[in-house]
Parts: sequence; structure tokens; C-alpha cells
Amino acid sequence: MTATHPWLQEASCGPACIAAGDIPSGRRAVVLARATVRAVAAVLLLPMLPLLAVPLPGRSHLQRGYCRLMMRCLGVRITVSGGPIRNLRGVLVVSGHVSWVDIFAIGSVMPGSFVAKAEMVGWPGLGAVAKLLKVIPIDRGNLRRLPDVVAAVADRLRAGQTVVAFPEGTTWCGLGFGAFRPAMFQAAIDAGRPVQPLRLSYHHRDGSRSTVAAYIGDDTLLTSLRRIVTARRTVIHVRVQSLQLPGVDRRDLAARCEAAVRGDAARSELVARTGCGQGHALVA
Repeated sequence: MTATHPWLQEASCGPACIAAGDIPSGRRAVVLARATVRAVAAVLLLPMLPLLAVPLPGRSHLQRGYCRLMMRCLGVRITVSGGPIRNLRGVLVVSGHVSWVDIFAIGSVMPGSFVAKAEMVGWPGLGAVAKLLKVIPIDRGNLRRLPDVVAAVADRLRAGQTVVAFPEGTTWCGLGFGAFRPAMFQAAIDAGRPVQPLRLSYHHRDGSRSTVAAYIGDDTLLTSLRRIVTARRTVIHVRVQSLQLPGVDRRDLAARCEAAVRGDAARSELVARTGCGQGHALVA
């Protein structure tokens, strides 16, 4: 994929990264039946999505349960490990970005409003839901409006809301990944609120890494959905990393969060390359 505007970095991922696997001829009927049941179950559950915008007591429990149920309908299992999920108000949640599935994976653990590309708000059907759920749109082709987005995120953090952002700015296959852009971290600094890094990884049933859920290149939503529902099982591991205090330097904050999301190898590389990412963690 080639970067087409300033917000996007050049991604090395493409169609060759996705290995859905051939379906044996003797199992095609079974796979088709399984995929049909999953797709129908997900479609039946989809109309309930606007309920997540209703400000009812215990809404976060409702949202987590809904996201887990949606994933189960699609044949996706979610496991959670790492530090405790802190019941803090006004937290910026960040992770790597692989697919639209990330939204449900994160929503099943730490629900909040999302920063998403502005084009999505214009999509038929989904755009209306995005507006209802108060998605914060970002026009990645117009960096002059980026300060307004950062200010909007900071306002929500100050108001005690959880906001989810993907600092890579684009999706990757799940094996490769991009650098965290520092701009969105300025919102946490301005609001004086912590950042919660989450490490998401996609796996097959046998534990090997999976790219089935990737949403990259010229993928369409239907193509991506078809790969997921036909897969025998996809497992998403969500690891809750140490909460990061905002500090005063957005580049340092971005480097610390990227190292937390990528793991020890990436942490050593980041420290060697930038000198950042060596402190300010609130250990779980």
C-alpha cells in the first residue's frame, strides 16, 4: 500500500500478507453452512448497535457484552491478559491497527468512543451509526484540521470519557506494523490524562499468528468479513499493558506506548533509536 496523503505512512502490507487458505473440496459444504450461520447471527445482532449510544447505567458492561457477543457470532474468541483493567475516567486507549475487528476487540475490554477516518461517516448505514455513537472523525488528507481533532479528543478526556485511537493511522496485516504518530498523544498531555496501551494479536486455533482478519490494500468490508466467517476459528489476544502517565513530550509518550504495544524487542529498538520510552509508566 502506498501512502496517499500526509497522515498515512507507507505500509509494507499488501494482499500477499493475507493467507486465508484453500478450503478442501470435501469440507466446502460444512464451511459454507458455518459461515452462513455466523453471518446471519451477526446481521441479526447488528440492529442492536445503536443501543450502545443510550446513556443507561452500566452502559460499559452492556457495550463489553455486546462486542463479545458480536465476536462470538463471527467465530472469533477473545482472551484478555496483563494488568488489571482500571476503572479510570478520561483515558486515551491506543493499540496497533489491523482491521475493523479491532473496534469490537477493544470494545469488549475498554469501551469508548473512537477516532475514525472521516470517510466512514459518509458510508451508507454505517455513517449514521458512527454519528450516533459520536465517533470523532479525522480527515487524514487535511492536516490543517488535525489540531481540531486533537482538541476534541482532549475535551472528551477532560469530561471523563474514554477515547480510542489508532496512532499508526492505517491498518497493517498483524505481522508487520508501523510507527505510532505522536499527534494524537498531545490530547492526553493537554487534558492531563493517562494513556492505556493495548497489545492486540490475531491467532489461529493452534496459536500461530493469523492475518485472516487483516483489512488492507484493496480489501472490501465484505471480502474481509467473508475470510473471518469462513475461518475455523480466530483468536484475538488482548494484553493490557501498564498505564502510561502523559508527561510533557508527545513524542516520548508515543514511543513509550508503542514499545508497550510491540513488546520488549520493540522497546529496546525504540530506546536505542530515539532515547525515549524509558519512564513515566504507572505499573499495574
